[in-house]
Amino acid sequence: MEKGIKKSLWKSQTGDKIFAIALMIPAIITTVSFILVPVVDSIYRSFFDYKVRNIISGQPGVWNNFANYTKLFSNGKLIPSMTNTLAFVFGVVIAQFVLGMALALILNSNVKFSRFIRSIMMVPWVVPTLISGLVWLWMFQPQYGLVKYFVGILTKGRITDFAILNNPATAMFGVSVAALWKQIPLATLLLLAGLANVPEDMQEAAKIDGANGVQRFFRIVLPYMKSVIKVTVSMSIIENFKQFPLFWTMTGGGPNNSTTTMAILSYREAFVSNNFGSGAAVTTVWMLMMIIVVYIYNRIFKSEDM
Repeated sequence: MEKGIKKSLWKSQTGDKIFAIALMIPAIITTVSFILVPVVDSIYRSFFDYKVRNIISGQPGVWNNFANYTKLFSNGKLIPSMTNTLAFVFGVVIAQFVLGMALALILNSNVKFSRFIRSIMMVPWVVPTLISGLVWLWMFQPQYGLVKYFVGILTKGRITDFAILNNPATAMFGVSVAALWKQIPLATLLLLAGLANVPEDMQEAAKIDGANGVQRFFRIVLPYMKSVIKVTVSMSIIENFKQFPLFWTMTGGGPNNSTTTMAILSYREAFVSNNFGSGAAVTTVWMLMMIIVVYIYNRIFKSEDM
């Protein structure tokens, strides 16, 4: 009798597993196809001379091996855009982590109106990126912008020509400020959630042993937040690698290509120059560079069990 019950349970569990696998396989295939098909298509088209005339005439592109890649390197467009992209990503990611952690520590210290601050600080993150770009474009406007007005007050009228986005040396800084304004709220809340998981008894014990605030932060808080920090920074790297709306809205890649990132260059090659093969080549290099950076980051900050 007992053997019969066990056999019946085994058959039931086996049937449930087979049914679950049968449901999962189509979902996995669909998800993988949804992710890989555009990537493979972009890589494939990057080896073709494929322009708008091919779409209009319905003719396939002409295979040109690595001509799209060699042309991008030879005309001096690709390397500066790669440099701009990496400078923007690393600058914004580091500043976002430092400022986000500082705000998280402040909000975690039972400051007054902390709940209200948490509520309103999400407004920049909720605002669409295009709208954020327009808001900061107006603020940096060299004739009547709010930033220029405050600079004039602080300098008592000594500085009258203050155009951040019109200067190749400061344009990237202006876009970075707009990116930080939008992204810091989410990073702060993620890090704040990580701070809530740090054991209070560990900090109290370290405090009794004579550890100061800096020592407790680096020896206790950061190690316990390692997984949260890893996810937060990874999201920031990916988000800023694919940043397009802010650059296109605020500078269009200028002035003098000082803010031309891989995203801007890919758009220009594909939809301004109408060379879809060249645009696909930029996108392929762009994706490869992002994968390498994320891979290196994950290798350096490989998670370890506490």
